[in-house]
Amino acid sequence: MRVLVVCPVHDPRDARIAAREIGALLEAGHSVTQAGPFTACGARPREGVRALDLPRSQGRHRASALRETRRMLAHEAPEHDIVLLHSPDAVLAAGGMKHPGLVWDVHEDTAAALVMRPWLPRALVSPVGAAVRWLERRTEGTRRILLAEDAYASRFRDPHPVVPNTPRVPDRVLPSARGRAVYLGRVTRARGGVELIGLGRELSQHGVTLEIIGNADSEVSARIDAADAQAWVRWRGFMANAEALDAIEGATVGLSLLHDEANYRHSMPTKLLEYLARGLPFVSTPLPLAVDLAERSGGGIIVPFGDTRAARDAVLGLQEDDDRRHSMASAGRAWVKSEANWALEGPRFVGILSDWAGE
Repeated sequence: MRVLVVCPVHDPRDARIAAREIGALLEAGHSVTQAGPFTACGARPREGVRALDLPRSQGRHRASALRETRRMLAHEAPEHDIVLLHSPDAVLAAGGMKHPGLVWDVHEDTAAALVMRPWLPRALVSPVGAAVRWLERRTEGTRRILLAEDAYASRFRDPHPVVPNTPRVPDRVLPSARGRAVYLGRVTRARGGVELIGLGRELSQHGVTLEIIGNADSEVSARIDAADAQAWVRWRGFMANAEALDAIEGATVGLSLLHDEANYRHSMPTKLLEYLARGLPFVSTPLPLAVDLAERSGGGIIVPFGDTRAARDAVLGLQEDDDRRHSMASAGRAWVKSEANWALEGPRFVGILSDWAGE
């Protein structure tokens, strides 16, 4: 099977795109071409992947990226059995194409996320959101659909396969140790960037280092830089998913301080599953799926939104109680291994695409 993976928006090293889906395709022996903003993101493709560079589609600057993506699709799509689209921009660029193997992998509620986009004027949030919902309905009749969350099904008329954004669970991990809290993922105000800085300042007074791994949006990057200079946090910047997951092993606890935003209420914070898979208990704000995960896995502590003191107390409690920390880490890791493991989902994902390619 020849698969063309297309996304002019996300970093080509995005965990779902590169580490999980492309990784599963390569392991199954399929041919993969990836089109994305390699140069703009300073990224290199995975070994064995043919790369096509695109301009990055971001903010209000999307027209040229859409034109280049459409031009690339016209040339490349006929040479591939499956064309896997990873953003509404890619879907728009493929508008009108008559290819039987076009698939939209829906892994965000874009319309709900618009309120958190600082480049979009408030007056345009509602009409642009309506346009995104229209695109979803229209695309459903002309493209295959994959969903990353069960909750996304309500946005579509017909049933579509769900391929959750689960992590790979290694056979062995380092035991959770004292002295290091970690945050993995992009840092924005809505993702708790300001709270992370405040938490890091307080934890540093108790001998705990808060390590942040991920890019930061412009709205918080200067503040994180300053916090790093003050040694309140250690900001390591972007790492490829495999490297980042190796880096968090052995930490005390993993953090997720997401705000109560519509886009987060029905999405599983993937970082929580990644923490558990790498032997870390987590501390999270009370988004519904995070609460459910903490209860089912036994691996998490829930704290109120915006409550830095409660987050500090939860981290320090785990810091001081080795037995509790190791018990939560063990329970959470066992749950992820059996219930949310890419070793199970990856082959199913490849099988779905193979079935569609054969029709």
